[in-house]
Amino acid sequence: MKRWNVLVVALCLILFVVSPRVLVAQSDPAPNPNCTLTVPSNPLTAEGLATPYELMATDPLQGECHETNTNQSAFVQAAILDWATGQISIYNPLVIDRNTVPAIPPVVPVLPSKAIVALWFGYNGDVLTLQAEDGVLAGAGCVNGVKNSNFGQFAYCNAPAFFRAAHHVIRGGKLHVPALGIASDGQPCPSVRDFAVVDQDQSDNLPTTYLVTDIGLAQNNQSNLVAFPEATKLGNPSDNRLVDVALDGNLGCTPWKAPDLADPGRMVPALALNELQARAHQKSPVALVPAGDPMVLNNGAIDLEKVNAYRRGVDQPPVGNGWQADTARYCRHIYRRAPARLLLDQLLFTPDATHPTRGLSPDTAVANSLFTFLAQRFVATYSILGCTKLLQRPDPVTITMDAQGVVTRAKVDRITYRRHQEDLAACERQDDSVDDAGKAAAATE
Repeated sequence: MKRWNVLVVALCLILFVVSPRVLVAQSDPAPNPNCTLTVPSNPLTAEGLATPYELMATDPLQGECHETNTNQSAFVQAAILDWATGQISIYNPLVIDRNTVPAIPPVVPVLPSKAIVALWFGYNGDVLTLQAEDGVLAGAGCVNGVKNSNFGQFAYCNAPAFFRAAHHVIRGGKLHVPALGIASDGQPCPSVRDFAVVDQDQSDNLPTTYLVTDIGLAQNNQSNLVAFPEATKLGNPSDNRLVDVALDGNLGCTPWKAPDLADPGRMVPALALNELQARAHQKSPVALVPAGDPMVLNNGAIDLEKVNAYRRGVDQPPVGNGWQADTARYCRHIYRRAPARLLLDQLLFTPDATHPTRGLSPDTAVANSLFTFLAQRFVATYSILGCTKLLQRPDPVTITMDAQGVVTRAKVDRITYRRHQEDLAACERQDDSVDDAGKAAAATE
């Protein structure tokens, strides 16, 4: 979820708070938005995973970069597939500032003898650049974007190989992908490919957190929490975390989790798990990265090579033409489904005197409830993707902000919304057939 101009920042999901103790972006004004992350040698090995990544400014003339500045924080997550057993485990490598040391050295994971490891990166700024010693990035299959055009907040290493291997063990019966389940509103539990919850740049960022202590950064595990009971958690704004924590928590759903190799006995969610589960169980139509996603544009222009580079990193099928990644169709799917589920779940997503802990806002600096948070997210998405122009239909959701820019009220114009839903019904079957979940899954085999 990328930052844009001041207006869009006020509307768009920029940060995601996992608890009252997770830091949010209220640091120094106008920090350097473009940072570089140094990838250690042999990043797909146990030694490489346990070696801290180092954050620095891409252009020092724009200012320094600091991991604890929540407008610049970068995050890393690894998924490890045991080829012999088919099981997946998770490891969150640590990020620290350049020329610093961690509060506690990261745990060195014990990897299976036939491990297939992949990495994903998330970022709270604008453009994250990966760098390493000669040959490291190419050797690990790291992808930061295409043709000198970075994705922005996202990158990955060895993801296509990981997903191919995962598909193989799933077909062989070694790995079971749990069903999404049924939510308390009677609908299927959401996935990261559900048009009711995706935004303008789906499938980005990570459900990873680090600990900020008075002597440096540390992995978020039980041992370190005991050593630093006053530590705060540093979080990554995340489509994945929105589904895993806020939506699943309020809808009575359970995210797919796997063992954390840095914290024995703890199960954690992960981008890789979310994408595999969505591929297996999201019903049609399935949300896939569109050509108008800001992270796959190249200097503002559509670039199908970049679309495919991004999609390969999140287990989505490549496209051969613009129609397969049509942004107007993406807007139509969102229009049909997101406001409808907002209306359905308004009570579940709004706290009241009887249910004071229900529907709490993921970020109280953005919105005062989960309902208003999702409403402003829809408004931002509709605007950033240019849906009003593409569909020739106005945004059916209006929001009200207080003097601090916090969204305090949201309303769906039911009459206008239903009328336009009826208008869009004529092409719904065709739209759904293009974004058929079965076809999408088959195309990534």
